[in-house]
Amino acid sequence: MNQRNGKRSGVRAGGRAGARPGAVALLLAAGMLLTACSADGSSDGATADKRSGARPAQGATGGDRSAPDAAAPEKGRQSEESGDTAEPDLAAPDYLSTFALDVDTASYGYARSTLGDGRLPDPVNVRPEEFVNSFKQGYERPKGNGFSVTVDGARIPNGSGSGSGPSDWSLLRVGLATKAAPPSSERPPASLTFVVDISGSMAGPGRLGLVQKSLNILTDELRDDDSVSLVTFSDEAETRLPMTRLQGNRNKIRDAVEAMEPAQSTNVEAGIMRGYEESVKGHRKGVNNRVVLLSDALANTGDTNADSILERIDSARREYGITLFGVGVGSDYGDAFMERLTNRGDGHTTYVGDEEQARKVFVDQLPAHIELRARDAKAQVAFDRRNVKQFRLIGYENRKVADEDFRDDSVDGGEVGPGHTVTALYAVRLREGASGEVAKATVRWLDPKTRKASEESGSARTGTIDGRLWGGESQRLQVAAVAAYFADTLRGGDLPGTPTLRELASRAGTLATDTEDESVRKLATAIGQAEALRNGTEPEDGGDEGEGEIG
Repeated sequence: MNQRNGKRSGVRAGGRAGARPGAVALLLAAGMLLTACSADGSSDGATADKRSGARPAQGATGGDRSAPDAAAPEKGRQSEESGDTAEPDLAAPDYLSTFALDVDTASYGYARSTLGDGRLPDPVNVRPEEFVNSFKQGYERPKGNGFSVTVDGARIPNGSGSGSGPSDWSLLRVGLATKAAPPSSERPPASLTFVVDISGSMAGPGRLGLVQKSLNILTDELRDDDSVSLVTFSDEAETRLPMTRLQGNRNKIRDAVEAMEPAQSTNVEAGIMRGYEESVKGHRKGVNNRVVLLSDALANTGDTNADSILERIDSARREYGITLFGVGVGSDYGDAFMERLTNRGDGHTTYVGDEEQARKVFVDQLPAHIELRARDAKAQVAFDRRNVKQFRLIGYENRKVADEDFRDDSVDGGEVGPGHTVTALYAVRLREGASGEVAKATVRWLDPKTRKASEESGSARTGTIDGRLWGGESQRLQVAAVAAYFADTLRGGDLPGTPTLRELASRAGTLATDTEDESVRKLATAIGQAEALRNGTEPEDGGDEGEGEIG
């Protein structure tokens, strides 16, 4: 049954549920993963000015990483009420799957850090889409400021083992990409307000010290016509530096950064409120105005509910177009809370584990993190019920959007910067004798400046997804599959054809050699660490976090 507060049925016969007499009833099949990122939605918002299309369970509190901000997987979708024996209603529309785009990667980065510390990640913090989106996919880039759409796939073998024969399941990959980021010298100026957590929990290694190194790196990287302000928070928030142009003031900025010291509790609410106040004061037309939150997100003072915190600054967000970029740090990290904040703040998250990763985020990937190519971007995949018996979206539980809200531009989507890619993987079960179109994927977004809506589509046919997955033509599809299976295994899922962790580690190692991609090598290490921890053996040392395809 369709509901306004939550995901309305993505498998519909004859339009809305119950609208066409005689339409075949659609059931949910067990075992499906339907995620987001993500990236992450909002609370009840049916009558709000800006309704959120991504609505995970409510009542989550900050700092509780097992809070319901991270939605539980849903079941798979099946076409017939009585199983596989009934004939499909060919007059009914295609199956639909709709979600807000997500470019977050923090879940994977934090999982790698946790494994490196000798611990398995909490399943509630594992979001498969963020694992997948941490790796290059090599999609063709659009010539303009919109998206390219790539739809392909391969046949999933039966169970683990390279000798397993093909099953009736295929892996469908929907790839969306924006135009590569311009050189730093060509990007618009930026007006950045840094909101830094200096609570007691930030005193540990890899926390406040790493934040200070990150901000110093960024101070060197920013241009003379960029501006920054600095807000710190513990029990209360304090403005350490009002909005200041970089030209002639770099030493002043460094001095303010170096003066930060750990204090007491974590009042994220106070920090964000003050940060947005400073951003509004220093707002500049025609530039990228962004609040950058650097924290372990373990909120324990003030309002610790992400939704209500963002509601307090909603007018500033909408009127001034200020977006929120979350940078997570620390071995104990409130991942779900940070994700929820940035999703409601029209932004995204990443995780920084060391100075090398900080340099990637604040130097190599800087334009992608502070510019926007698209606002409120959503994707809708229409499956042809003549050929598709069942499908499962891997991840994006926190990014669900009601199917009929796809073209409702008041419903929140995802914000995407230059050079980003977004990948959605589906496990698709074809009907016997299937031939023709399998799925059509459409992405819809708003121009960041004009708010004009645009769409782009791509499709796949049965022949497109009939090749073998492992050892097939697309190495990048295999990397995405390894990342997705790894995430699904960590959170106890049961995707079709799931290999063992040992087999996944082996495949990742081979792919790392074939692609000469060090981030895939680090994925192999992480999988090996997870296998060792599950078997009770000593895990090997890991490397840095994976890196998404940006730039």
